[in-house]
Amino acid sequence: MKAVILAGGLGTRLQPYTFFIPKPMLPLGNKPLLEHIIEWLKNSGNEIDSIILCVSYLHRTIEDYFEDGARFGIKIEYARSERPLATAGQLKTAEKLVNDDTFACLYGDSVYEFSLSRMIHEHKKYKASVSMALLSYKTKLKYGFIDLNGENENHDRKDINNIVIGWREKPEISGLINIGCYILEPEFLKLIPKGSAFGMDYAVRKALDQKKRVRGFKISSGFIDIGDKKSYLDAYKKYVKKLGKI
Repeated sequence: MKAVILAGGLGTRLQPYTFFIPKPMLPLGNKPLLEHIIEWLKNSGNEIDSIILCVSYLHRTIEDYFEDGARFGIKIEYARSERPLATAGQLKTAEKLVNDDTFACLYGDSVYEFSLSRMIHEHKKYKASVSMALLSYKTKLKYGFIDLNGENENHDRKDINNIVIGWREKPEISGLINIGCYILEPEFLKLIPKGSAFGMDYAVRKALDQKKRVRGFKISSGFIDIGDKKSYLDAYKKYVKKLGKI
């Protein structure tokens, strides 16, 4: 199976680090983030034998480092766009390289440490069109919520509206979040317009609208997001600490 890694974003939330280094090449310990992802794919139960890197911003830095993948023991190809196209738009650029087979797709700005082989097995077992990895997540809101009487009633009735009936101080909310790792059937690519900035959320919604079988693969751990400067620095410290223990 092939894996497509989306590695062409601008990394604006990580500036100034990404002015001269593309986000997937930011160091984590003694390796760039993207190398950690490639090693995870390579070691995922022999499921992945080839990788397509979708590149754009500062693409030469990525291409010069990974070349054809021989140094890393896996074949690497490149799909290049001249401008950022959002997540699904980037994926579309790899369409000709994917061929007509089931493939994995993942974002190039996260670290994954869960069982990809199990996710692939369940995708095939249940004959899904799209499988997305979902993480159980909960957070405490920064602000409290005030509940008013009559919010959903006739707002012309001034006598019943705007009476405070409750105060929920910094409530905790929980649910499942998308972590940017998918197993996809090639038919999914037909839902994405060519040459347009198009997000994976819109593409998956189109799949749902067309009654495609979209499954969730739930995990409780094994994901590190490198979305902003704080999360990157936290991950960097974690990997530096790991090196100190070797």
